[in-house]
Amino acid sequence: MQTSSLLALALAATLGSAPALATERASAQLVDRQGGTVGQATLSESPHGVLIHVAAKGLPPGPKAIHIHSVGSCDDGAAGFVASKGHLNPAAKPHGLMNPEGPDAGDLPNLFVHADGSVEAEFFTTFASLGGAGGRPAILDADGAALVIHENRDDHATQPIGGAGARHFCGVIRGG
Repeated sequence: MQTSSLLALALAATLGSAPALATERASAQLVDRQGGTVGQATLSESPHGVLIHVAAKGLPPGPKAIHIHSVGSCDDGAAGFVASKGHLNPAAKPHGLMNPEGPDAGDLPNLFVHADGSVEAEFFTTFASLGGAGGRPAILDADGAALVIHENRDDHATQPIGGAGARHFCGVIRGG
């Protein structure tokens, strides 16, 4: 055999024996308090956490807190999405990325909405997992979870939600 054929066979054997990285995915349709769709979020599992991509329109401009809430329900928009309960936080840690005793598993950086009401952002969290990989809290557990966008920015320290204010947008996170 020629050297190039041997290299091609070796490469094919190596690629064929390498474990494929199975990416678990989830998504959330973001709705306002009246139930109207404002955007979409996609969540992708990685070896060390979850990558979250958010794209939405029709939001009030400025910085907004976004959190992973512990229950997958957005059916009560008129009541302020309280059915989504508090943050994903099975370890009962204090709120805040800047809190030395925190953060809780639902804490994320703020997102910034443009003057035209649009936002596109990516976040990465090492504090949660879609299915509980690495011992991290599972987003897709028995009662699910929701992404919630708040009225104000999160100061990442004040208890219980960093001064984020009312819940204005919500999306139930669904696997698949």
